[in-house]
Amino acid sequence: MLYFAYQAHADFMQPLRAAARTTAVALRQPLAGLSAGTARGVAAACELIARAGLSHRRPSFRIDSVIAGGRETAVHEEAIHTTPFGTLLHFVKGIDVVQPRVLLVAPLSGHFATLLRATVQTLLPEHDVYITDWHNARDVSLWHGRFGFDEYVDHLIRFLEVLGPGTHVVAVCQPCVQALAAAAVMAEAGNPAQPRSLTLMAGPIDCRVNPTAVNQLATSRPIEWFEHNLISAVPMTFPGALRRVYPGFLQLLAFMSMNIDRHLKAHVDLFSHLAQGCHTKAAATKAFYDEYFAVLDMTAEFYLETVRYVFQEHRLARGMLTWHGHKVDPRAIRRTTLLTVEGEKDDICAVGQTLAAHDLCAGLRPYRKRHHLQPGVGHYGVFSGRKWSGQIYPVVRNVILASD
Repeated sequence: MLYFAYQAHADFMQPLRAAARTTAVALRQPLAGLSAGTARGVAAACELIARAGLSHRRPSFRIDSVIAGGRETAVHEEAIHTTPFGTLLHFVKGIDVVQPRVLLVAPLSGHFATLLRATVQTLLPEHDVYITDWHNARDVSLWHGRFGFDEYVDHLIRFLEVLGPGTHVVAVCQPCVQALAAAAVMAEAGNPAQPRSLTLMAGPIDCRVNPTAVNQLATSRPIEWFEHNLISAVPMTFPGALRRVYPGFLQLLAFMSMNIDRHLKAHVDLFSHLAQGCHTKAAATKAFYDEYFAVLDMTAEFYLETVRYVFQEHRLARGMLTWHGHKVDPRAIRRTTLLTVEGEKDDICAVGQTLAAHDLCAGLRPYRKRHHLQPGVGHYGVFSGRKWSGQIYPVVRNVILASD
């Protein structure tokens, strides 16, 4: 009943939020008997009420152009391959120059692929960029079957086969495990589309190393607890009615609880900026939370298998991971260059957890392995922000160029 209660509350609040939004717009116009300062204050309060809700639709990437080859060129999105659960999305540029082809593997962890907007923007000028654009499970009919850990790996293999030989993979956060598994499966099969380079950024390859609060939570309870308390059925009003999911709103609450003081302060500051007419500062905060409050549901099987395989049983690190019953052996990877990236202050995926991939890929020669530890950044700083674009990206670019 958890999801039904959430949706009932969201539906109940919708008229109030709509009224608050209309009031906020009206108060931006001069009103007789009401001072400008008072009007801005009331309008700010109304806007915060209007924003007090979640979105379940993917935001736009908002990448319309990019500087490539010394000139500005238009960018448009093109779906290359689509399944019920995800789309291989291409950022098409109007240039004739052949650039290294990169598949950016986005996390399936409660947010849409647009969470990697900054990553795409940095890669795009010098690379031909594709991304795994995962769909919201509450919009996927039960008729389309299951989507678990193995099916995620299936999608990566299929996407790489669609792109063809010579593709470079950049995986961010949670899917580093699946990306490494896909590369291992393809290498063992001699698949010609196996990635030319594999960059794993802040991913939980071995959560036994320097366990974080996230890792400790996953191991503090049996998997049955997660299934009983966190899994819910999609309400009948959505295309995925009755599909069992881990709701995105629960994942968002978990993320926010880790830094609740910071989020409260951000909204207090947002109110102040709106009330004072500081629209530029307010716009930056609103843009962040528009993205942060856009959530998607994960299928129950994918969520539970990820928690169990990656965070509780450490199957990949212990040599126990299987794909459709077949053992996954990273030692089979011999032709793919491996780069791992970690952030010094990462409190979600600690230092050493991604580096563990190097020991697993024992079949790779030393010249095909590289590790980068970025000082002064947390989890999100690994793939967004100034240090990502100014210090981490040049390392990623050089590995891709050297492997291309």
